[in-house]
Amino acid sequence: MSPVPDSSDDGFGGALLPGARPAVLVIDLMRAYFDPASPLCLPSADCLPSAGRVIAAARDHRVPVLHTRVAYGPGGVDGGLFVRKVTALRQLFSGGGAMGELMPQVSPAENELVLVKQYASAFFGTSLASTLRAERIDTVVLIGVSTSGCVRATAVDAIQHGFVPLVVSEAVADRAPGPHEASLYDLQAKYAEVISEARAVAYLSEER
Repeated sequence: MSPVPDSSDDGFGGALLPGARPAVLVIDLMRAYFDPASPLCLPSADCLPSAGRVIAAARDHRVPVLHTRVAYGPGGVDGGLFVRKVTALRQLFSGGGAMGELMPQVSPAENELVLVKQYASAFFGTSLASTLRAERIDTVVLIGVSTSGCVRATAVDAIQHGFVPLVVSEAVADRAPGPHEASLYDLQAKYAEVISEARAVAYLSEER
């Protein structure tokens, strides 16, 4: 199944043009998604090298990079119904320990913000929108996990907040091919531009 609709003739899949002031948002690339001991572990870590290259391009051209991670207070007191529905998140109670660490391939630089969130969208309950607006950001390049969960939720909230979302297809991943491909298809149809790593790197490398 192709992740991108063939046309916009049916009223979906119109084009969003990337803006002049992008930021890269690295979503939840935590050990919990790559350690076999974790119930959240993905079947492959193939998205990490791609994500690393996107981050490197951003840093090389002074494009802001922001990171998110998930962590909860003792007993998941701030996790609400979400941690009841997704019981695998219990390993991130009390800060998450080692499972809450960001992967070394995409670790934040000293000057890069790390937002801690409790729910799927990076915008929900965080300062992300106000931070982006303060920096006059108009476009967010999304990389991370999972495609059908936090990436999708963040892309939907991005467009609702007035930011152009660009989802880098090689730099996102999910627990199975089905939800990954279906989410990319639907994101392209309604909420975002799904782009290749090469296109993302070229965009981030433009003179500004």
